[in-house]
Amino acid sequence: MALDYRKCAEEIFSHLGGKENIISAAHCATRLRLVIADNSKIDTKALEEVEGVKGLFDSNGQLQLIIGTGTVNKVYDEFLAVTGLTAATKADVKAAAASRMPLWKKILKTPGDVFVPILPAIVASGLMMGLVEAIPKFWPAFGSSDWYSFLDLVANTAFALLPVLVAISAARVFGGNVFLGAVIGLMMVHPALINAWTVGNYAAGEIPTWHLFFFNVQQVGYQGHVIPVILAVLLMSTIEKWLHKKVPEMIDLFVTPLCTVLVTAFVTFTIIGPVFSILENWVLAGAKWLASTLYGSFVMGAIYPWTVVMGLHHMYNVIEAGMIAQTGLNTWMPIASAANFAQFGACLAVALKVHNQKTKAVALPSSLSASLGITEPAIFGINFRFMKPFLCGMAGGAVGALFGALFGLGAPVYGVTGIPAIPAVNNVPLYLVELLIAAGVAFALVWFIWKEDKPEEKKAAPAEEAPAEPMPSVIRCAAGEILQPCKGQVIAREQIPDETFAAGILGEGVGVIPEDGIVIAPFDGTVTSVFDTRHAVTLEKDGMEVLIHIGVNTVNMQGEGFTAFVEEGAEVKAGQKLLGFDREAIAKAGYNDTVVMLLTNSDDLEGVETGIAT
Repeated sequence: MALDYRKCAEEIFSHLGGKENIISAAHCATRLRLVIADNSKIDTKALEEVEGVKGLFDSNGQLQLIIGTGTVNKVYDEFLAVTGLTAATKADVKAAAASRMPLWKKILKTPGDVFVPILPAIVASGLMMGLVEAIPKFWPAFGSSDWYSFLDLVANTAFALLPVLVAISAARVFGGNVFLGAVIGLMMVHPALINAWTVGNYAAGEIPTWHLFFFNVQQVGYQGHVIPVILAVLLMSTIEKWLHKKVPEMIDLFVTPLCTVLVTAFVTFTIIGPVFSILENWVLAGAKWLASTLYGSFVMGAIYPWTVVMGLHHMYNVIEAGMIAQTGLNTWMPIASAANFAQFGACLAVALKVHNQKTKAVALPSSLSASLGITEPAIFGINFRFMKPFLCGMAGGAVGALFGALFGLGAPVYGVTGIPAIPAVNNVPLYLVELLIAAGVAFALVWFIWKEDKPEEKKAAPAEEAPAEPMPSVIRCAAGEILQPCKGQVIAREQIPDETFAAGILGEGVGVIPEDGIVIAPFDGTVTSVFDTRHAVTLEKDGMEVLIHIGVNTVNMQGEGFTAFVEEGAEVKAGQKLLGFDREAIAKAGYNDTVVMLLTNSDDLEGVETGIAT
């Protein structure tokens, strides 16, 4: 009688102490692997009696339920449906990788993680903004037309409400409720607040202020900002998850969201926002000083992209407006143009050099957007994400800005950089040279320094490929013979250094202490599955179902050191390469590399025997 996968999943769940006691769920070739908050809440005896569970044990902080190959994945799918949990495999891999990262890499990685999902909106808006700003320079009448007003609204929407997009994406990254994240983002650009881009028009004392306890909070929005929004949503997600654990389920639905939003809003407007504003003022004061010196221009050309990352770059309009008011010439614009165009050059180099089609699809339009002065797509989507292109862009920006300062480049306008600024500069030929220098230096550095990290690709071996020498038969039954899966010393099932395999719970079989890192097909048959981690494969022939598993607990390596030469559904010949594995990597990770081959349906076959045929 076939196993009822749904019933099996429901019974397992009923003995685990509730959903809140399950931290994560994943599966390997044969086992359902659960991370449990409190093992004392588990009914172990009842779990052992569940139909479909062949055994269980606790290992490496995981409750492992032995279910069997070809069945565990189906029970796992039903388990996710019953519990409402999400598949943990990919998330676990990312979390494990992130936990091993140095703190500074985690901090630098977060803005990229937040911005990558919203890149389509930013790229589209960035390209349109650049074009809309450029057209009036060549066709002045267009600037006062209805079409200009309409297209300007369409182009600016994503950037005018950027904190909302950032907040939603950040909530996904930090594991918070995305709708609560949206509320926080909307709150920070609420129309009742003074727009952050126009606050400079208010005189001292004119800005309305809230008096909240002992805090005096200016009613100013956070348009154009990134870091305070991310910090606010990080706080929100932390509070929300903590409350979900502490608040009784009966009132969790309304108490947790209410308290989360209220506390986050108060801390954001009283602490996170004001503190960030102080840091912002310090940066701007330093920028004014740096822009007034030759060496300062060189430095600002380099660090300007960092201020984009911090969300401070829009505030430079104050500096530019002050320069025009005092001297009639904005000498800051060439600095910003060099920095932005250098990011264009770096991003373009990635677009032309990268092989990953998804990365290329983002890099090319993002580079075009950067050439028009909108660098967020290029910086957050490509350059900052891979870091080396970002640093190369900084170098290009420094050299280009130094050139502009040496020749006194400037413009009587502000708010535009890159190509759209060409009609306004005081020396167009030299300005074009500056842009070429900035982009050229960045492009060349990326081209020679940056290398794409290529994922391992599955390779299909020729169908006729055969081993250098024939392998002996190690498992036999009425349905046929199964050959040794790799070179090495064959050991009995009972000697396999894994209690599940050794006990025969998953079927009769043998182990092989390998001499090399290649697993080959034990007969002419069909590949029924290749595991994502590439450490195991299943095959079928004439009713014989075979699992070949490399090592013990090597699923924890998440595919590192393993290669698949075939795909699911492939027809293979005896001796054809199936999998490759790095024995040194397995040993370094602390695992045994014994290759296990099991006839998983041996109970259904007659005359099963194991051992090398004589």
